[in-house]
Amino acid sequence: MISTNFQLFDFLDFDKSLDGSERLWRACRPNSITIEEGDAIIQIPFQKQICSSDIVPDREEPAKVFEMRIRAYGSKTLRVVISPNKAVFEDSPMLELRSDLKQSKLSVQKNENEWLVIDEKGVTRAKFNFTPIEIDHWSDLLPVPEETINVTFYPDGDKAVKISAYDQFFPARHDAFALATVEKDGGFNRSTMSFHCNPDEVFVGSGERFTKMDLSGQTFYLKNQDGQGVNNRRTYKNIPFYISSAMYGAFMHTSAYGKMSFADHSSRSVQLMVETPELDLFLFGGDTVEEILYEYRSITGFPTIPPLWSYGVWMSRMTYFSADEVNEICDRMRTEDYPCDVIHLDTGWFRTDWLCEWMFNPERFPDPPKFIADLKDKGYRVSLWQMPYIASKAAQHDEAKENKYMAPLHESRQQGGSNFSALDYAGTIDFTYSKAVEWYKQLLKNLLNMGVVCIKTDFGEDIHMEADYHSMKPELLNNLYALLYQKAAYEVTKEVTGEGIVWARAGWAGCQRYPLHWGGDSACSWDGMAGSLKGGLHIGLSGFAYWSHDVPGFHGVPNFMNSVIPDDLYVRWTQFGVFSSHIRYHGTSKREPYEYPNISDVVRKWWKLRYLIIPYILQQSKKASQSGYPLLRALVFHHPKDKMCWHISDQYYFGDDFMVAPVINSENKRDVYLPEGSWINLFDGSEAEGSKWLYDYETAIDEMPVWVKKDAIIPIYPDHVNCTNDMDMNKVVNLKIDCGFKSIWEYLNH
Repeated sequence: MISTNFQLFDFLDFDKSLDGSERLWRACRPNSITIEEGDAIIQIPFQKQICSSDIVPDREEPAKVFEMRIRAYGSKTLRVVISPNKAVFEDSPMLELRSDLKQSKLSVQKNENEWLVIDEKGVTRAKFNFTPIEIDHWSDLLPVPEETINVTFYPDGDKAVKISAYDQFFPARHDAFALATVEKDGGFNRSTMSFHCNPDEVFVGSGERFTKMDLSGQTFYLKNQDGQGVNNRRTYKNIPFYISSAMYGAFMHTSAYGKMSFADHSSRSVQLMVETPELDLFLFGGDTVEEILYEYRSITGFPTIPPLWSYGVWMSRMTYFSADEVNEICDRMRTEDYPCDVIHLDTGWFRTDWLCEWMFNPERFPDPPKFIADLKDKGYRVSLWQMPYIASKAAQHDEAKENKYMAPLHESRQQGGSNFSALDYAGTIDFTYSKAVEWYKQLLKNLLNMGVVCIKTDFGEDIHMEADYHSMKPELLNNLYALLYQKAAYEVTKEVTGEGIVWARAGWAGCQRYPLHWGGDSACSWDGMAGSLKGGLHIGLSGFAYWSHDVPGFHGVPNFMNSVIPDDLYVRWTQFGVFSSHIRYHGTSKREPYEYPNISDVVRKWWKLRYLIIPYILQQSKKASQSGYPLLRALVFHHPKDKMCWHISDQYYFGDDFMVAPVINSENKRDVYLPEGSWINLFDGSEAEGSKWLYDYETAIDEMPVWVKKDAIIPIYPDHVNCTNDMDMNKVVNLKIDCGFKSIWEYLNH
């Protein structure tokens, strides 16, 4: 898009022709405030503006009154809805309020120049300011500014989230609008609100961003789509939620397309836009990033804990084609002493590769129940790939079309079927239709009853936009689809197996309830590894606790299917995987470690290290599912007052105690930042004090820059195992990382 240098055009995507089909309505000074059932109700006039590049009121059009409704949940959360009609708090699949989170009744105190919205404890939660602007009049060169809304929200009674009331050059030239809506073809079409931001304010979250930690100076369009890698603006997981270094969070409760602009179109403002007439916003306060995320999860739901076996190694590639091939690989890994828990079958277990029919190929997998049972006897569980789109040649196509289990396409839509592109399939399963949900669950139940333990809910970022869905317009379903899709697969998996888990790629607000998610189709390159890590940090700042990635990247570069993966990349990505929530090998070519003989011994050692620390990972998982923490944490979780930590996107905390700095180059060295505290090196036992940089820190290929908090207690499993089935948790021992600690390898070789 070519920038016009007019905020009206650029951020709101306003019609550049100015032909009058779109008109801006701007919020004015509120005219009344009342209390209704403990909520504050504010009447706000909106004034139509003349259709021009200058923002001036159209005096010939009477104002229209919008309603704002404010509700307090507990002591740290506010909900604000603005609507051209009566403002109501609508429910949605995104919301799953914490059972003990209660509404705090509000009251109003009116003073000479302000309205105070006060909660049950007498704490001010919002302030509407009517204080006249102080002026020293000497010139009539320009008109005085038009009236607008001036309100500050205090989600926790302390942190001020202030409407950006006067973000302008002169009265007719605005960088951001405090509160406005766009009318299109006679109806209100989209809404915007802007908050003031400080010059040094930093923003994180908003989904799985493959960019640096600080998002300021960037604008994101909230539309899920196939990311096509991890090194561009496209993303599989947009989350309409962000956290500010001013220690507040904001969640736009919507599945509609929208935008978030972090000090970009205006360096003075955070600008939010949603493509609906209503704007439904939650604001969260807290003293730490974790507290803010806890409040967000209290609204949208907490992650459940995945089963123990899921923390072991997963082995896959795109794809295995037969039972014989799978058995050969599994037997060889056992023979060569590689511990592993899961074998994943990707696109090739059907009659035709990629033709998803939820049925095994009878020739290449002649006895699926026995195949799965035999693998289980060897300590392997089976995970299966599938997708939510139905090809025209699929066995279920006619049934799905006749019963509208897949959304009917418009007559002009030509049906077909091909690889990788969702929109080339004949239709999308309609998860807004309860009968379609039950039909889909039965497809999975047939597989789960055979002994399959996990369904890879691949795709789901895109749907057929030219289809008629049962109870939702496609524009509102597109982003929400991932949540409905994963919920169905998770529920039936838990029903049949007793363990709730999916392996999912797409995401929206609420998807964190159904772990786990992975980072998509990264390139097998250092860039792909770096992009994956950035995505993992941001998704951890967006409410998700469990996140993984394809080791050592998904696709080759430059040859998508056939480029050879360098040995050092394989090892360094393995190390990153060991210190991730979950570790899965997957991609377009050979992924088994024995296929890389020069480094296979190193990989085996690191896999055994993974199993050594599984008790610690499980301990941290329990904490993550009851708090605002993810497993893989940006440094700001523990050091919010350290400005350096708001800008570091290539190292992280793994749980409470590990500081992990992956090597993302072939030079075997990198700069490492040690935050405040005393640290013990995991591999040589050396001690270092924090609040400093270690420049050009060098590490051998079989080790990794990892430090542990001094005096941390790390639960470990002391014995060698083939898989988690061999683990007796009564044997777990606590390892204290103190001055007497020498190296983690001592305990691995015990």
